[in-house]
Amino acid sequence: MAGGLTHLNEKGEAHIVDIGDKAVTRRRAVAQARLSGEAGTIATILGGGLKKGDALAVARIAGIMAAKKTSELIPLCHPIPLTKVGVQIEGDSATSILILATAETTGQTGVEMEALTAASTAALTLYDMAKAIDRAMVISDLCLVEKSGGKSGDFRREA
Repeated sequence: MAGGLTHLNEKGEAHIVDIGDKAVTRRRAVAQARLSGEAGTIATILGGGLKKGDALAVARIAGIMAAKKTSELIPLCHPIPLTKVGVQIEGDSATSILILATAETTGQTGVEMEALTAASTAALTLYDMAKAIDRAMVISDLCLVEKSGGKSGDFRREA
């Protein structure tokens, strides 16, 4: 392993990590993203007033679909059987929407990337559906909020 990075072998070449000897445990991750925009834009999204339809429902489905496709999008991620994926979308302030994505599995590797992919894709979907009224929207604060399970144990981001 080169420099302590698990996705590089001793020659510094990228490879998928061998998880064959890792214990099967219950694993869970929560990630977030935030979409900020004009107060009128956020109200329109949350109120279901976009011409393209119910942006919240579409974004939830997009996030779930993206979590299921993570290993196809991120080159060195393992395809894993997800037991649960959920996407919550709520007003965070008059000018922002908070997206929380949860991914769960019982397996040999974590689901942090699946949760992050779900959160980011849901945010991108909201942007796409509302860009006609506010192209200046910003997607920010994409991060892992918490994770549990596996050898590395639990993590919770400080507020």
